[in-house]
Amino acid sequence: MKAHINVNHLKTDVLIIGGGTAGCYAAITLRENSDLSVLIAEKANIKRSGCLAAGVNAINAYIVKGRKPEDYVEYAKKDAEGIVREDLLLTMSQGLNKVTKKLENLGLVILKDENGEYVSRGNRNIKINGENIKPILADAVKSLEGITVYNHMNVIDYVVKDNKIYGAFAIDVNRKILYFIEAKKVICATGGAAGIYKPNNPGFSRHKMWYPPFNTGAGYAMGIRSGAEMTTFEMRFIALRCKDTIAPTGTIAQGVLAKQINSKGEVYESKYGITTSERLYGTVRENIEGRGPCYLKTQGIKEELNDDLKKAYLNMAPSQTLKWIESGKNPSEENVEIEGTEPYIVGGHTASGYWVDTNRKTTINGLYAAGDVAGGCPQKYVTGALVEGEISALSVINDLNSENKKNSEINNLRIKNEIEIDNYKIDDHEIELLIKEKKNEIESILNEENEIFTVEELEEAMQKVMDSYAGGICSNYKYNEIQLNMATEKIEYLISLTSNLAAKDMHELMFIYELKERLTLCLSVIAHLKARKETRWHSFAENLDYPEKSDEYLKYVNSKLVDGNIQIIFRELVGGREKYEHKD
Repeated sequence: MKAHINVNHLKTDVLIIGGGTAGCYAAITLRENSDLSVLIAEKANIKRSGCLAAGVNAINAYIVKGRKPEDYVEYAKKDAEGIVREDLLLTMSQGLNKVTKKLENLGLVILKDENGEYVSRGNRNIKINGENIKPILADAVKSLEGITVYNHMNVIDYVVKDNKIYGAFAIDVNRKILYFIEAKKVICATGGAAGIYKPNNPGFSRHKMWYPPFNTGAGYAMGIRSGAEMTTFEMRFIALRCKDTIAPTGTIAQGVLAKQINSKGEVYESKYGITTSERLYGTVRENIEGRGPCYLKTQGIKEELNDDLKKAYLNMAPSQTLKWIESGKNPSEENVEIEGTEPYIVGGHTASGYWVDTNRKTTINGLYAAGDVAGGCPQKYVTGALVEGEISALSVINDLNSENKKNSEINNLRIKNEIEIDNYKIDDHEIELLIKEKKNEIESILNEENEIFTVEELEEAMQKVMDSYAGGICSNYKYNEIQLNMATEKIEYLISLTSNLAAKDMHELMFIYELKERLTLCLSVIAHLKARKETRWHSFAENLDYPEKSDEYLKYVNSKLVDGNIQIIFRELVGGREKYEHKD
């Protein structure tokens, strides 16, 4: 029997794609500052979705006493070797402490000293008990009227006409339902992308990675396909992590001030530098030159710190705590081995993502980006994602108010299947055709009988290509132009093979769309790596053809899909006090 899919037409003022950190906070901000209706589309469940699913043990972006927002801007700018949007960093930094206080008021436990002051961890961090941080955000969303949450709803495509967004298509992960979600404004908060490179834990353990494996770059891919301008995909993020458990190393490095040492016991971090990419690069080089394995020196720390570290990892990476327990050795008795992960594309640590203006508007009218999916603003972490959720939400409110003033009738418009904003419109017939096209696309996959390859086979092939030819683990994150050209050719071939993929249910259908999202992103990442003809961030982008840093590339590498081809756009740096607006 042929599979048939039902269509459900939904309407809302604001569609938020992704119910993670930024998405939840955007929804809260919208309802606390307006009467706009909000729909959150979350492909998992907002109670435990996104990067905060397992919790976190520290707020990594906070303006501690004696520091100011400009200090944080300078730190992030230096760490990224100048390739940042200072306007985005400054507006983000100015809101860090406000959103932190909001989280505390919502129920987050923040550690305090005997004077009632937050306990800091270094110059930019404060300690928390954050195992329930995501449920706290989810409960705050649920407590507000006017917010509808659709869990297990996977958004697969934007609806864009004349560079204006009118909503999106989504599928139910469990039921044969295609949703057409009509919206006046859309906030993309889908997170970054994992799984495009071969993981450092292959086989059954391939999802044992630093970044959530279900973050597939959906927001990036939908933006790329719709013609949005993207930025800095070449600044990949490769995390330095505890070996095997992939637990964050910052908890040890900052919590007990552990130095990076090689197998000879030599401290090597000062030799290479202490930026995020340099810490990784030093570890890679020491291993290549035969002085590995590398460690964080915990041996000899005070006994009372053992329990502190074990408790800290229970909040976010319990596998590390279990490893200590199972080995029978405390951190004070044995150093912690470290290694690099596969590369990720994530705008919360690096500057990869949508090219946005200061108010987090993308180059597509009516589309905004917040959190890991938004580019230009690295080192934002949890609180930075919250701030961008707030900024994008306030921007939506302001823009709709401005549009209402231009057209007093817009909020009273109730024509079925029609949206009208700023004289752009999408009519009933166009909507009908779009729905029919998307419905046919989905039913053809569900009814496909001539599948040649499976999703897993193509995903493994994609990861192998990226690993071998686009600077993955096997090449110590290095690449050259010839390899990148080969990677492009092979990824394009894999894309052609996806036309015969089959799904027996909606859950498998989701996996197919996730693979296609990753493949779309792969091509953009490769194009960006090729366009930056220098090595600005060792390991993050180790270009063998251009091994040195060049002032010529002290600029942004942006891209846009034009007539099916990726067009590279170079843009000049934006200062902190500038208010950047899209002009072309």
